[in-house]
Amino acid sequence: MLADMSPPAGHERGSSRAPASSHVRWSYPTALAVAASAYVLLHHLGLVPGGLGRAAEGTRKADWLDLLTPYMVLAPAAATLHAASATGRQWACLALGAVMYASGHGIHLAANSIGNVSPGPTAHLWDEVVGHYVWYAGVALVTAAVAATMTGRKRPHNPGSYVLAVAVGLTWATNGIGAGTALLSLLLALVAVGFGWRHRYELTVLLVIAYIPASLLLTADLVTQLA
Repeated sequence: MLADMSPPAGHERGSSRAPASSHVRWSYPTALAVAASAYVLLHHLGLVPGGLGRAAEGTRKADWLDLLTPYMVLAPAAATLHAASATGRQWACLALGAVMYASGHGIHLAANSIGNVSPGPTAHLWDEVVGHYVWYAGVALVTAAVAATMTGRKRPHNPGSYVLAVAVGLTWATNGIGAGTALLSLLLALVAVGFGWRHRYELTVLLVIAYIPASLLLTADLVTQLA
């Protein structure tokens, strides 16, 4: 999920009169930037000190806030495809990714919350293994669907687009390291770099900017594990 924060081409100042329809449709750059920002911020909720404090039945406030993560990430991703007039294949990829994302995230969240109160091998299996692998496979499919809409578009000129791209890549890498999926995360990052390089004169160059640093960080982690 990478962001082109440049203003849409041909944007003109409208009149002060309210539009006839109250329906709000995000532009492609806006939807892409919101999706990327939501991913970066919400995929680091686990770093919040103390989980924002205790909540009901031994849970943490951050657990309840984390319930919003699939909605806050997947909705702008879908808006990005809508703004891009995506193909049926791109929508199918997003749909499958969204199901896996929501399922894996839900498994992880429930098992992690239980493990915080009563740790054990079963909670660890569903949280650290099943939940993470299903969740991050969903992230990869959603990213693939979004990346497919980036081809044929001009490279961004706003420096913020490149900064946000790096943040997306580092989020992918740190999530993979923390979740124990570093090898899978590295392989998928290299695929993203390859796709971005093939279309490096287009908006998809952001994939290269994002996932080269991610690949380096994941490689360093794997080397450290083997040392």
